[in-house]
Amino acid sequence: MAEARIDKWMWATRIFKTRTIAAEACKKGRVSINGSQVKASRTIKVGDVIQVKKSPITYSFKVLQTIEKRVGAKLVPEYMENVTTPDQYEILEMSKISGFVDRARGTGRPTKKDRRELEDFSTPEYMDDFDFEFDFNSED
Repeated sequence: MAEARIDKWMWATRIFKTRTIAAEACKKGRVSINGSQVKASRTIKVGDVIQVKKSPITYSFKVLQTIEKRVGAKLVPEYMENVTTPDQYEILEMSKISGFVDRARGTGRPTKKDRRELEDFSTPEYMDDFDFEFDFNSED
């Protein structure tokens, strides 16, 4: 097979969990081939470099073989090569280390557990460790 649809290929190589999600990513402009945004029906060929934006970084994959049937995870390296630059992985690590929790829109209010975790994270430890007592009732 010399060519394959981009949405089928991304699903088959396990970049996306379902073909519907892969097509939706194309529709939203998160997928590009050789620098230009593509539709889900676009055909790809061996040698194309596909960029996929998954927040917070952009992954890059080189097409080694075209495929439209889903394969096992162990066989994926035969069909694509991950050519994502190291600086993108640094961005990913920094976002994990920063501690900023990005709540998705529409997930509603934080739960009580979320609030407690946030308070534990943001409250300095030394605030609870006073060795002296205040006497507010004395009239000295």
